[in-house]
Amino acid sequence: MPLKLDLRPHEKLFLGGAVIVNGDTRCQLAVLNDVPVLREKDILREEEADTPCKRIYLAVQLMYMDPPSLAKYHQYYWEQVKAVIALAPSTTELIARVSDFVLEGRYYQALKAARELTRYEQELLSNAREPA
Repeated sequence: MPLKLDLRPHEKLFLGGAVIVNGDTRCQLAVLNDVPVLREKDILREEEADTPCKRIYLAVQLMYMDPPSLAKYHQYYWEQVKAVIALAPSTTELIARVSDFVLEGRYYQALKAARELTRYEQELLSNAREPA
């Protein structure tokens, strides 16, 4: 089943190693084969990975986008996982979901689960900043 994408004007898309930029009008694309696809809004740049869980998301994103360097990104991922669980044990269940997908090689699903993890992290950080 093809993946159908509706792109807004000037929206960027990562498609199998290429960065595609839409023109001035909306566009509809169908991706017929299995390649990594990420919309601009889902791409985390390295300089934006400023929290432990965002670094986990970045590691999974790199696994998805750059399969030839998988071993390097796996090592980075597991280092980040150990650090996050040590700092915030309450993340263990969410990290387990991400890790299951990573171990199965289902990186897009791992990214979606990692997005949930970053939301949870933001919630924890927001609660930590609120006065008691």
